[in-house]
Amino acid sequence: MKLSRRISRRRVAMFSVASILALGTVAVWPNSASADSSEGMECQTNAHSTFSLTASDGYISTPDGNSIYMWSYRNSSGGFQLPGPTLCVTSGDAVTIVLHNALPEATSVVFPGQTGVKANGNPAQPQFDTGGSLISLVQSAPFDGSVTYTFTAGSPGTYLYESGTDVNKQVQMGMYGALVVRPVGHPDQVNDRADSRFTLGKEYVFLLSEVDPAVHVDVERNQPIDWKTYTARYFMINGRSMPDTIAPNHASWLPSQPYGALVHIKPYDSVSNPYPATIRYLNAGTVNYPFHPHGSDERVINRDGHPLAGPTGQDLSYLKYDIDVGPGQGVDVLMDWRDVEQWNPATNPIPTQIPAITDQLLPGSDTWFSESGYLGTKNALPAYTTSNNQCGEYYHIAHSHALEQSTNYGAAFGGMMTLFRVDPPSGCTAQ
Repeated sequence: MKLSRRISRRRVAMFSVASILALGTVAVWPNSASADSSEGMECQTNAHSTFSLTASDGYISTPDGNSIYMWSYRNSSGGFQLPGPTLCVTSGDAVTIVLHNALPEATSVVFPGQTGVKANGNPAQPQFDTGGSLISLVQSAPFDGSVTYTFTAGSPGTYLYESGTDVNKQVQMGMYGALVVRPVGHPDQVNDRADSRFTLGKEYVFLLSEVDPAVHVDVERNQPIDWKTYTARYFMINGRSMPDTIAPNHASWLPSQPYGALVHIKPYDSVSNPYPATIRYLNAGTVNYPFHPHGSDERVINRDGHPLAGPTGQDLSYLKYDIDVGPGQGVDVLMDWRDVEQWNPATNPIPTQIPAITDQLLPGSDTWFSESGYLGTKNALPAYTTSNNQCGEYYHIAHSHALEQSTNYGAAFGGMMTLFRVDPPSGCTAQ
């Protein structure tokens, strides 16, 4: 079994949810969308939509203690990170991205879904060697060199940016990030349709990917890659595997993996919380990722920067319990939680009655379940059980429905998995 450098001690694989949510932001990136970037999408913005990225190498860690050599894009003024920074622009913006290359070979950036892209002022186009063989999908930057890409931001939605040079190798190594294009004048909408409105601050990116650590060992050792034996072993959301996916942004124990994937919402309320959250799915991998949230469907409203609408503007969005995201695809959804607002205490007693201990199925000595069916109500648990549930909130698993993608090197309850947390309508105060 080829693995990259093993760390000397096994990292703690699971943390209490209460402890994770209590952790603050370790570092605040410049131009972030919010002063509190401990959870949710964190944008890189710029008044002139001008960004400086550097292609460089570094290491990430996995919950089972592995350390994996990676390549990625980083903010040129910051440290190595996986994935690359999330770049946020507005439709119609003149966007400039300067790529500096600190890798040992040429690299580049392509922007699927954007048109009229130029590289150093010339049309971005495939590059060939003297023998006529394709060497890059676009003009690249040599080692210690740079290239400047410009384009006008297209229709609102969520797009990948990724390497266009030696694509199989460099994208597997981690050369990808998210580009979010917002509609003009409506930062609280996914697209130009009013029915795509979401709650500001409840915006999430799920950049899905996979890693075969054997490939990364070969690259680190400058050895040829045997693609015939390629086998993905780790499956990630935003460069992390479960349980690290539920840790906050910029968790101190994940210095190269800044983005978490915990979705944290309250129930729909027509007055205090009338708009849903939005989740922006992207696939930087090689196969379909069928992502499935428990407990609530999601409304698919946008694909690859195009709203789901008919020729006369009719709404063609739809509810789906399993979001199938193909390689290179971007899918935008709205999600909310419709709680039962009224109930009859005579037939639905609060708090609910706990069954006899012999009829309970408790997962070992830890649980995220409040033993109540109602938000805001937390029943007593047996003395030997540790409760990670703070105040009667709900936790729902969200994971790839291709179950091998919900593992860490074959070990279950890992990989492409996270939690959706639903707080009581009045908020959450630890009990």
